[in-house]
Amino acid sequence: MKKQKAFIFKCSACGHEEPKWLGRCPECGEWNTLVETANSSPVTRTPGRKGLPQSLPLSAVDPQEGSRIPSGIGELDRVLGGGIMKRSAVLVGGEPGIGKSTLLLQAAAAVETKGRVLYISGEESAGQVRLRADRLGLSGSGKNGGGMERIEIVCSGNLEEIETILNAVKPVLVMVDSAQTLFSADAGSVPGTINQMKYCAFELISWVKEHDAALFLVAHVTKEGLIAGPKTLEHMVDTVLYFEQNDKTAGLSGTQDCRFLRAAKNRFGSVDEIGIFTMSEKGLTAVEDAGLLFLVRREGDLPAGVATAAVLEGTRTILVEIQALTIPAKGAVSRVFSDKIDSGRVSRVAASLEKHLGLRLSDQDLYVNVAGGIRITEVGAELALACALYSARTGLALPAGLVIAGELSLTGEIRPVRRMAGRIKTATNLGFVSFLGPAPEAYAADGAGTAGDLLIVKDIKTAIKLIYGTSVRGKDIPQNSP
Repeated sequence: MKKQKAFIFKCSACGHEEPKWLGRCPECGEWNTLVETANSSPVTRTPGRKGLPQSLPLSAVDPQEGSRIPSGIGELDRVLGGGIMKRSAVLVGGEPGIGKSTLLLQAAAAVETKGRVLYISGEESAGQVRLRADRLGLSGSGKNGGGMERIEIVCSGNLEEIETILNAVKPVLVMVDSAQTLFSADAGSVPGTINQMKYCAFELISWVKEHDAALFLVAHVTKEGLIAGPKTLEHMVDTVLYFEQNDKTAGLSGTQDCRFLRAAKNRFGSVDEIGIFTMSEKGLTAVEDAGLLFLVRREGDLPAGVATAAVLEGTRTILVEIQALTIPAKGAVSRVFSDKIDSGRVSRVAASLEKHLGLRLSDQDLYVNVAGGIRITEVGAELALACALYSARTGLALPAGLVIAGELSLTGEIRPVRRMAGRIKTATNLGFVSFLGPAPEAYAADGAGTAGDLLIVKDIKTAIKLIYGTSVRGKDIPQNSP
C-alpha cells in the first residue's frame, strides 16, 4: 500500500492542495501561495455528532426550535423580523467606526434571555472591551439578570481555542468581532485569507445550529461598500445586515448623527425593514418615531425645488424632503447627480416630465438629494421627485403643507402605491394639511377616510394643475427661470 505523505502544500488563498510545491496555484492562479502544511486525516470533523444522521417527518419537528429571542433593541428586532432566530447566523457589515462593535456589545447586554453570551474579540483586548462597556453604561444588570454579568469574553481568533470555550460555556448567543480575525491550522497557516474565513465561519455556524444558539459575525467592508471576502460567506449565513451612515441630520432636536441598519438578506423576515439609530457618547440609541427626523424645519414658504414625500420603509411611514436642482448642462450631454435616489429613476422621471409636460430637461444637469442622507428605493417617491424637478426647473415653489406619494409611469399616469391610509394618517398627525396622491380606488382599498385635504390625481398633468392651478406646458415657464 502506498504510504501517505506527512506533509502537503496547501494554497493559502483558495485551499487547493498539491503533493509538491508549485510557484503558482493551478486552481486560483495566485503566485507563491502554496504553503507546506501537515497532511491531516481526510475524515471530516463533526464535533458533537454521535452516530449516523437520521431523517424525520417535517410534522414531527418541534415548532419551538424556530422560536426567537428578543434582542432588547427594538430597531434590531424590527430588521431581523421580530427577534434573534435560534440556530441562525447573522453577518453584520459596515464601514470602520460606524458602530458595528457597539451594536453587538449593546445587544449582548440587552438580550432577553437567561443564558450566557460569549463575546469573541479578535481585534481588542478584554480591557478595551470593558472600557467601552463602561462608557456605554452597560455595567448594570438588564432584564433576566442581563448586563455585563452574563457576558463571557475571550480575546482570541484561534478556532480550536474558541470551540473549546464554546463547549465549556454553552452560550445561547455568540458574538464574533470580527470574521477576518478567525484562523485555524486546518485551513492554512496564513490568517485572514478567504479559505480561513469560509472554514472558520462554517465551523461556528455548525456549532450554533447543533447547540440551539445564535451567531453574530462582524465583517469589514471594501472601498466599494461590499463585505470583504467571498460572496459564499453571505450564502453561508441566514441574515446579512449592513450598517450605513448618513450626513448630519437636522431633526427635532438639532443635529443628529443617524445610522441605518438594512437587511440585504433575511431568511426569517423581510428585507424591506430599516432600523434607525442615533450615535452619541452613550452609544447607539434606537429611533422609534422617525416621522419628522428627516424633515428640515423652516419658517414660511418652501424654496423652489423642494418636495415632501411620504415613503415606506418596511411597515413604517417616513416623511422625507426631496431636493432638486437644475442648471444648464456644461457639455453636450446632460448628467444626473444623485446618490440617495437611483440616477436611472431620476432620468426616467425627467423623461416623463419632458414628454408629457413639454418641460425641457434634456439640456439640464440634474442634481437630486434627500435631506438627512437616507437612501430611498421605494416607488412611492416618484411623484414627489417629479414635482421637485418641475419646481426646480420653473422656479415655482410647492405649498409648504403638502405631502406627496405615488408612482409615475412612462405614460404619465399616477399609479397607486401600498399603504396609502398609513401615509395619509402619518402626514395628518404631523400637521400637514394637504396630501397629493393617486386615484380614489387606492384610498378606498386601504380603507382611508377623508383625513386632511386629499388631492386626487390620475396623471402628472392633473397633479401640476392641482398644485399651481395654471397651465402646465413648458412654454409657461417664467421668464426669469433658467
